[in-house]
Amino acid sequence: MVVKAERLPAPGETILGGTFLMDAGGKGANQAVAAARLGGNVSFIANLGNDLFGQQAHAQFKKENIHTDFITFDDEHPSGVALINVDASGENCIAVAPGANGNLKPELLRTFFSSLTAPAILLIQLEIPITTVEFIIEQCSIKSIPVVVNPAPANKLSDASLKNISIITPNESEAELLTGISIKDDSAAKQAAGVLHGKGIKQVVLTLGKRGAYWSAPHGDGFVTAPSVKPVDTTAAGDCFSGALAVALSEKKSLVDAVRFACAAASISVTRMGAQASMPLRKEVNELLYLNP
Repeated sequence: MVVKAERLPAPGETILGGTFLMDAGGKGANQAVAAARLGGNVSFIANLGNDLFGQQAHAQFKKENIHTDFITFDDEHPSGVALINVDASGENCIAVAPGANGNLKPELLRTFFSSLTAPAILLIQLEIPITTVEFIIEQCSIKSIPVVVNPAPANKLSDASLKNISIITPNESEAELLTGISIKDDSAAKQAAGVLHGKGIKQVVLTLGKRGAYWSAPHGDGFVTAPSVKPVDTTAAGDCFSGALAVALSEKKSLVDAVRFACAAASISVTRMGAQASMPLRKEVNELLYLNP
């Protein structure tokens, strides 16, 4: 549920004016929609409330051609809700009531892993319990499935889990939480990536907002500049980036080309209001990359 106003309210302050919209969201769902619209063959694992929001979300996933065989409905917890404020420059602040997301426990995923025929890549974020995240990472390691972790909302993972991550995609604040390094400049970005490499993560992609992204891997590193756009709403830009990155990697693109593709997709998403509604189509990203080689 989104309110767009001239500025974000201070603590205890009420701001009048602005516009309201409702848009389907949730980090995992946003990433799944982004990946599907960009040409990915996507299966989504989720726990929804057995309520109107949950039914609407499930119907929308089918409309987006997302496989829903591993989505469960929770009779005890409502669907998760995010309350989002967006200012005139597109910046936002968000409060989330996890609802059924917070009840996605490892036992709900055992059917998925027992029936799994190896996917190209598994993408996960942290809006579900950390114990479940670490279970998924462990299972992916056992089954040799590449796993991309978008560590959002910012939270810490155990060193045992970190070393089994194929690629991690923190933003600046998430990188600081994981490494203790404030990402104030390019040198700090490289230093933070080095810390994550030291924990056993071979590939690091640090998103830098409108500046683009920094990637680091055993074969090299570098910065990718994001196409210049006029932002309207940055909500779900990181989710768009992660979904696009997963699609590009599943297509065997190099890491730098995958990051470039993801930067283009995220740049389009910030020019539109909403979360899933802002996710671009493949042809739009290809056109932007053509104009910004």
